[in-house]
Amino acid sequence: MKVLWIFAHPEQRSLNASLMREGLRELTAYGHETQVSDLYAMRWKAVLDAADVRPAGPGTSDAARLSVGAEQERAYTADEQSEDIRAEQRKIAWADTLVFHFPMWWFGPPAIMKGWFDRVLVQGFAFGLRGPDGRILRYGEGGLAGKRALVITSVGSREPGFAPRGIHGYVNDVLWPLLHGTFWYTGMAPHRPFVVYGADRLTDEGHREYADALRERLRALPEAEPLAFRSENGGDYDETLTLQPWIEPGATGPAVHEVCA
Repeated sequence: MKVLWIFAHPEQRSLNASLMREGLRELTAYGHETQVSDLYAMRWKAVLDAADVRPAGPGTSDAARLSVGAEQERAYTADEQSEDIRAEQRKIAWADTLVFHFPMWWFGPPAIMKGWFDRVLVQGFAFGLRGPDGRILRYGEGGLAGKRALVITSVGSREPGFAPRGIHGYVNDVLWPLLHGTFWYTGMAPHRPFVVYGADRLTDEGHREYADALRERLRALPEAEPLAFRSENGGDYDETLTLQPWIEPGATGPAVHEVCA
């Protein structure tokens, strides 16, 4: 595999940083290639603005209204994005597997990683593409089709709190915006997330157990089956992007969009 590991934690002595180092060592030991985007260490600019897509210099102006999607696509096509964005896109093009590693804060990734999504996965590169027949390519197709994505995250709660009947919500549902709305939307096949539960109270023994479990997940990743989300153009949805009435009648919620649900 060629693995791009996108990491978002401000502390290099953290549990998450330790697990990242364990994971990278395991991948290297099994002959896989890796690159790392350590967003805090890179001082990654999290805020999308006109400077990302409008070249500076004499004769340029930011007076026109910024239409984000169209302007990102124009800049991508014209190779006028800021260099930090282009560098990340080159890493994505190189990789076949993307690992997104972060502590879960307020039921999502830290702002610095959200900014990575906003600035890097631009229209024309990751989404907004059409097939030869004019169909929009998304939800199983798109600019990142053929790549895989794995979330590694930590939460303070014990596992039952993120179980299907847990007070925090089922963890796959909590991560739905990433798994389905970002990864699957752009064509990446998302894998079942790796979650470290009770991170704030983890003992040395617990750390070793999670490190072992992560190494095992990474060893198995090349042959692992991703989550079986339904594709937009596979016949399961009608012209209004609603599931066909004969598919799990009466069922609602994120799980209904998985073939195995």
